[in-house]
Amino acid sequence: MLTEPSRWRLVLGEPATPHTGPLTGASAERDAALDWLYGRDPALAERGERRGGSGAPTLTTVDWLDGVHRLFPRATVERLERDAVERYELHEVVTDPAVLARIEPNPTLLRAILRTKHLMHEGVLAQARRIVEAVVADLTTKLATELGRALSGTRTRRPSTFRRARDFDFHGTIRANLAHYRPGTGRIAIERPLFVSRTRRHAERWQLVLLVDQSGSMAGSVIHAAVTAACLWGVPGLSTHLVAFDTELADLTSEVTDPVELLMKVQLGGGTDIARAVAYAATLVENPRRAIVAVISDFFEGGNEQELVRSVAGLTGQGTRVLGLAALDEEANPVYHRELAQRLANAGAFVGAMTPGELAGFVAERIGR
Repeated sequence: MLTEPSRWRLVLGEPATPHTGPLTGASAERDAALDWLYGRDPALAERGERRGGSGAPTLTTVDWLDGVHRLFPRATVERLERDAVERYELHEVVTDPAVLARIEPNPTLLRAILRTKHLMHEGVLAQARRIVEAVVADLTTKLATELGRALSGTRTRRPSTFRRARDFDFHGTIRANLAHYRPGTGRIAIERPLFVSRTRRHAERWQLVLLVDQSGSMAGSVIHAAVTAACLWGVPGLSTHLVAFDTELADLTSEVTDPVELLMKVQLGGGTDIARAVAYAATLVENPRRAIVAVISDFFEGGNEQELVRSVAGLTGQGTRVLGLAALDEEANPVYHRELAQRLANAGAFVGAMTPGELAGFVAERIGR
């Protein structure tokens, strides 16, 4: 149990020692582990504070990982590992086999592996694959459940006597029970909940073409696109294509059923030619009015912007649904070129950010019509 002075000393750092007293025991070890990582921050030097850890100068990454797993709760360990990889670019976290053997698989490390696997020799790649497989398996389990709910049948406006939470008609229920509004509590007494039915209609096959930007900033979206495509593969009435692009194109549709192998082949980084990718997608479309083209990118175009806008306008003009997704992950926090995104929206595309479940819901609403 940390004392209050020790807690403040850990928060404020070494300059607070005269006021809090020195750290001892496990608290001193925690401080050394934190300083080993955060002592690298250039801002410390600018403020005239020390840099480098206060612990043993021979502390290795393996020693540090062993220590943080022993000293901190899991949530804190994940944050420390994420900062080591993404903030301080300690590539040895994902390129040293001894480190990979000890580290806990998580999405942050998967992104780091995709960015640095070109630095890995064969033995390290084998260890890295273990992390890729573990994270992909976890994501697949979560996404399969989420996508399964979205694709289990699209909602109709017809009322249903089957009472299932996922089919609860929120707005209809509120309207039907307004007479039971209680001003004193500001609440509505729900005496008659309403539900809607779902139906499946797959008279004609739909196409979903996922175009995934391989630039380094899109690592999270690449991962989720691969897993989402695998989960959508084989859905009745839906033909799924997956194309990764930078300045070149790689049609990965034949690899969709094995997202681990697919991700190990992805090459993050390099330039971006979205116009070329969209033009290729247009050649895949068989029935324009039964096709969805989803462009997953930050829209920092290195190719011909005018050609890109023309291609999108051509697709939407023939009835194809075009999605411009600035992010496809569990958080859906986009960072993208807003001016170009607006031009694509003006050309008829839907531009935004989605979680994989929201994308599946969008697809389900279309293929159920």
